[in-house]
Amino acid sequence: MTASTPRASLETRFQPTDAEAPPVDWTISDGLVPYPEALAAMEARVAAIADGTARECVWLLEHPPLYTAGTSARPEDLVDARFPVYETGRGGQFTYHGPGQRVAYVMLDLKRRSPDVRRYVSALEAWIIGTLSAFNVTGERREDRVGVWVRRRGGGEDKVAAIGIRVRRWVTFHGISLNVEPDLSHFGGIVPCGVREHGVTSLADLGLPVTMGEVDSVLRVAFEAVFGPTVPAAAPTTGEAGEG
Repeated sequence: MTASTPRASLETRFQPTDAEAPPVDWTISDGLVPYPEALAAMEARVAAIADGTARECVWLLEHPPLYTAGTSARPEDLVDARFPVYETGRGGQFTYHGPGQRVAYVMLDLKRRSPDVRRYVSALEAWIIGTLSAFNVTGERREDRVGVWVRRRGGGEDKVAAIGIRVRRWVTFHGISLNVEPDLSHFGGIVPCGVREHGVTSLADLGLPVTMGEVDSVLRVAFEAVFGPTVPAAAPTTGEAGEG
């Protein structure tokens, strides 16, 4: 299928206030990245950004099947620990990550943009909604539920993308996950984000057989519409010593 070009309204743009700010590093990892390895590399990059020695970064990857527990996770929402469970400092409750799901770790300096976490989350939602719109999928926000949702025939609605963030020294980390074509049965081991009344879906489940590469291309265009220019770069490592 052919994707349209994502656009962002002036209200959702979250670009640097300095017109001379460098572009955001845009990096994609092949294969499945172990969660502890990704977390260590992400934390090193966040520290480097906060110190002014590395550029902002968006890191796209996939994880092996696993569950993460946010700061609000409730033990009763872990129904079946069939995969490894990792406690994490991001906000939110239990989330599944696995093959076929595009995880985007977003490391931005809010001091360069706007030190407003609520506005940042709104910008992440706009990014996801813009990406879905390019595939003719209508993603929606919910005031009482985090993430991006789609309506199903018959009146139901399911989550297609999750958001979980943390901010340290005004630099963001963790980020979003978009269900492209994961095994949706793997979500059965948890109550995703603590929401029992609704389910989860994916682009494939919605009848869109798109490749991860196609999704990545649209994610980048949609990101730039909201957050500004990007430049291809190498993936973060635990020994970050980037360029300010």
